[in-house]
Amino acid sequence: MKRCPICQQTYSDETMKFCRSDGTTLEHLEDAPTEILTKRFTADTESSAGLATTVLDTARVRTTGDLKPETRYAKSGDINIAYQVLGSGPVDLIYVPGWVSHLEYGWEEPSLARFYRRLASFSRLILFDKRGTGLSDQSTNMPTLEQRMDDVRAVMEAVHSERAVVFGMSEGGNMAMLFAATYPERTIALITFGVFAKRIYDAEYPWAPTPEERQKFYDAIEHEWGGPLGVEDLAPSMAHDERFRNWWASYQRRSASPRAALALAQLNTSIDVRHVLPAIRVPTLILHRSEDRDSNIEEGRYIASHIPGATLVELPGEDHLLFVGDQDAVLREVESFISNSELAADVDSVLATVLYIAATSKTKEKGSDTRRFNVLAKREVEWFKGRVSEANDNEFCAIFDGPIRAIRCARAIRDSALELGIETKAGLHTGLCEMRGDHASGAAVEISRRVADRAAAGEVLLTNTVTDLVSGSEIVFSNRGACNFEGLLKDCRLSATV
Repeated sequence: MKRCPICQQTYSDETMKFCRSDGTTLEHLEDAPTEILTKRFTADTESSAGLATTVLDTARVRTTGDLKPETRYAKSGDINIAYQVLGSGPVDLIYVPGWVSHLEYGWEEPSLARFYRRLASFSRLILFDKRGTGLSDQSTNMPTLEQRMDDVRAVMEAVHSERAVVFGMSEGGNMAMLFAATYPERTIALITFGVFAKRIYDAEYPWAPTPEERQKFYDAIEHEWGGPLGVEDLAPSMAHDERFRNWWASYQRRSASPRAALALAQLNTSIDVRHVLPAIRVPTLILHRSEDRDSNIEEGRYIASHIPGATLVELPGEDHLLFVGDQDAVLREVESFISNSELAADVDSVLATVLYIAATSKTKEKGSDTRRFNVLAKREVEWFKGRVSEANDNEFCAIFDGPIRAIRCARAIRDSALELGIETKAGLHTGLCEMRGDHASGAAVEISRRVADRAAAGEVLLTNTVTDLVSGSEIVFSNRGACNFEGLLKDCRLSATV
């Protein structure tokens, strides 16, 4: 016989691990402390019905507000990121929420509180609000995927987590996938639920919403924010539950202001991580409900087919919110995957943005100019948190874990070099790099070199693998047309920074 220490419900099935009501780990009845049993049977009630009501009411309270973990803050640059930690399992699991979230008010919904507690029963669960949402700092500029990855690292460092399973839901899955590809040494495994690789229609990705559908969504945010926006598509099984509708409306209001919600929705529309998928080299589980009304099942199939070795599990149901509907099916898959995942081997390939620069001296002191150029270029790379791969008379190559830093570094090197009478041509490409120490090799390096060859003097030229990842950065590009490079699956587009 087993029993839940929270609500006191008993179960005769010895194979059960968790309470069906609140997700708490069950204990064997004979192992339970005597005082807990005493409290249950000496409750001040006048009837068995009264006792049952008291126990259920207590369980309901204790699984929501009374069990919220403490909210703390991690510093990511000059932004404060709110986070919570609960559980003491053998593996760290960091959960990346969808569009908007609110750490503390989320616990007021029993189904979400239960979901968190179940995750924490087999892991050390790390929760956080993304910058611009919930309890984290608001900012005047919209966050980029690069900044969001920095926020995850900041939270991991604050809780002393060297490696973690990264679990991303919906829009949070985009950043989770990019994080796993960029920081495989910090990622034990990747799990996604209801994710998409692109958020606007494309002939090669026809399941995403059309521009007209996205505009209709923007209009709804502008005119209907404050009500239970989107509940019919995000949680159809709860769409007629008045209590849930009220909570969902309040949850969204507390998570973001109308203007911030609209800006984040527009930012999400520009997301495109398709080219990131083949670079993911950690164990990956893709979960998707077959009738998801917000993210088509074909999107989950597409993502799983493009990540080497990924496992796709299609679950029944229409709900996009993972804690609504049959959350037990989700939790069983997550727990089984984590317990059976093998640690990845030593990492020798990472997703990176490669900067290649060809420099030409316009003075007579070419040897001296080369040395001075390498010194200033190395200085700028260090400033923008990159790593120098090659620096000699013929080439300068550096890699960055964020495309925005790579672009800004390229422009800083160009401007500093001009002051020395040195002309530069720069090429940038984001792709998988084979690493030996700080030395990078592979197709991504060769492509960045060929892009630089096409650049005009003083120009910073980029492939769309870079521009697709910098939405929200306010960096302006000018179109340089299509081109075809060996190592790319299809023709790519070139752009120059303005």
